Amino acid sequence: MLVLAIIRISLKRSLLNYPNERSLHNVPTPRLGGLAIIFSWYLGIVIFYYFGFIQANLFYALLCGILLAIVSFIDDLIEIRASIRLIIHFIVAMAAFYFLGGMRPFINPEIAADYYYFTYPIVIIGMVWFINLYNFMDGINGFVSIETITIALFMFFFTLNPVNLLLIAAVVGFFYWNWPNAKIFMGDVGSTQLGFILVVLGIYFHNTYEFSIVNWIMLSAPFWFDATFTLYRRWRNHEKLSEAHNKHVYQRLVRAGYTHKQVGQMLITINVVIILMILFYRYFRNVPIQLITYFISLCFLYYITRWVDKKVPFK
Repeated sequence: MLVLAIIRISLKRSLLNYPNERSLHNVPTPRLGGLAIIFSWYLGIVIFYYFGFIQANLFYALLCGILLAIVSFIDDLIEIRASIRLIIHFIVAMAAFYFLGGMRPFINPEIAADYYYFTYPIVIIGMVWFINLYNFMDGINGFVSIETITIALFMFFFTLNPVNLLLIAAVVGFFYWNWPNAKIFMGDVGSTQLGFILVVLGIYFHNTYEFSIVNWIMLSAPFWFDATFTLYRRWRNHEKLSEAHNKHVYQRLVRAGYTHKQVGQMLITINVVIILMILFYRYFRNVPIQLITYFISLCFLYYITRWVDKKVPFK
């Protein structure tokens, strides 16, 4: 209902995303659908907190995303300088990390080593990067929605925490209108928020021993691997990193002739393979086997990237 209202308001006030030389859509389309996700999500977690379905530290950590939503909404309307956006992203990430109580050791919590001054900055930088890369990956219909639903559904399978179902419900309500051919886009206000929510949940479930951050990194790899490897290749080619581009794997697949729906189906298939690897990882408690499984998952994504390179060369 909210998405439908936003579509009508956007069309009336010409709040549209107009195609350009880098776009993968052909017609002007409303772009603020993420507002419906945000409103539903925050209304939901407030209700959850009132009835005791969500712990206080997770609730306050997630509430930090409101500042991110405000800045991203303004950026969707009038472009904000990248440096200002980045400062806000770091403030939001540090505040959420504070309410989460930091993060327990990655693998072996029994190792008594005071390395937090080294790991905490890396984790916060990782949070900011995930917020931004989630925005970078929002370039075709339904793509971000599919990944968000997949991650949340798999985390619910292991944690049984209803906050995952709330996130799925909020995204599905938008996904109905965004699946090809899209009647609306979520905009930065939606994509950055989903990236923030997922990384906060990943750290929280890692801290509660319900879902390892290593497994979360594997689960979200289809997004962060594409975004990170693409950024590295552009840096290696001496490209200006602040400029927009269409060199991500999913973008080049569309340029190769695949439809948005077909690329979305490919993402689902890739996620299924990654999930099977995670289940294999969790079944074996042998660290060398787990490390090999993790390495194989990255090789799998690298192979897909090279396969796409043959269809649409990176350069």
